Amino acid sequence: MLARKTLIHEWPRFLPAVVAVAFSGLLLLAQAGLVLGIFGNAAVYINGSSGDLWVGSPGTQSIDQGLALNPDIEMPLRMDPGISAVEPFYLRYAEWRSPEVRGGMSVAVSGINIRPDGMLFSRVLPLDLRERLAEIGTIIVDRADLHKLGTRLGGQATLNGHPVRVVGVVSGLRALDGANVLASSDTARLISSPEEGDLPTYFVAKVRDPAQALAVRDRISHHRSFGAYEVWTSKAFSKKTQLYWLLQTGAGAGVLFLAAVVFVAGAAITSQTLIAAIAGSMRAYATLKAMGVGVASLRTVVLQQAFGVGLTGTALAAVLCAILLSVAHSQNVPVRMSPVVALVCAVLVMGIALISGLFAVRRLHREDPASLLR
Repeated sequence: MLARKTLIHEWPRFLPAVVAVAFSGLLLLAQAGLVLGIFGNAAVYINGSSGDLWVGSPGTQSIDQGLALNPDIEMPLRMDPGISAVEPFYLRYAEWRSPEVRGGMSVAVSGINIRPDGMLFSRVLPLDLRERLAEIGTIIVDRADLHKLGTRLGGQATLNGHPVRVVGVVSGLRALDGANVLASSDTARLISSPEEGDLPTYFVAKVRDPAQALAVRDRISHHRSFGAYEVWTSKAFSKKTQLYWLLQTGAGAGVLFLAAVVFVAGAAITSQTLIAAIAGSMRAYATLKAMGVGVASLRTVVLQQAFGVGLTGTALAAVLCAILLSVAHSQNVPVRMSPVVALVCAVLVMGIALISGLFAVRRLHREDPASLLR
């Protein structure tokens, strides 16, 4: 009761602490959203598709590192009674050249099944755009990459010297480096190098009962007479790809270091501001202590104040973060947020607030009430 009344009637004293907590929470949430968005894009091939199983070369650490597969591997997939559909995926890296940009750049070309029931990029590519890829030499790119590629809707370019035309743009295809280009399987094979030829990079399979995905994966993993391969569930392969980019690349190390710096800076600012706000009430606490109020009761009051400040600041940070993410999405900035990550950030911010309250309690214990009342 005392803590709540103090927060309400002396809110100007605690306002800087609330702002500091909100700022710290916003930094954490924004950083987490960028990490999830940027490295989630590394697995856009998987997350944007509806397949349940992915089959690739053994030891593949990230989807962009896949090697050419023996086409005969498709046979055990189609023979398994638990699989309802199989599609080859042709992932090619090609030199992009546009009349409007001097020099070339490397792009990732995804050769996909263009039928309406196609699994690859089914969550990103609308059916009307998928149909436009039926003509060989037609491609689709991310809207945000048009300027980078030096092209426009209807624009002409070349991939490995073969002429292509942009027939559509979508959102959600941005790559960590270069650009992602969608094309039909025929177009992808056309621009392939002689070494790649018609060989697929992956096979994607749909399981009749998604609950049996692990059992089907284990079953088809034992067929070795058709060549060496490895099978992953979509969730496992997506996680594997994102963790590789986050933990085993220079880009991931840099982002994690920056996230740590942001957390430490936010924690320092929040703790000092909150300690100062609570310290402003030291005379009142000293009076209560001199009147015989127990230390445990005072500790409870201080921690309740810290909890109230932390809760208010966290709520404000959540509102600001929602606005920030909305603006970022409108500007094609790769950001993403999940309830679990948001909850972790909220717990961290509340932890900072409560720890700051404990530091204030320690100061109260060390001080002589008589000295505080002078």
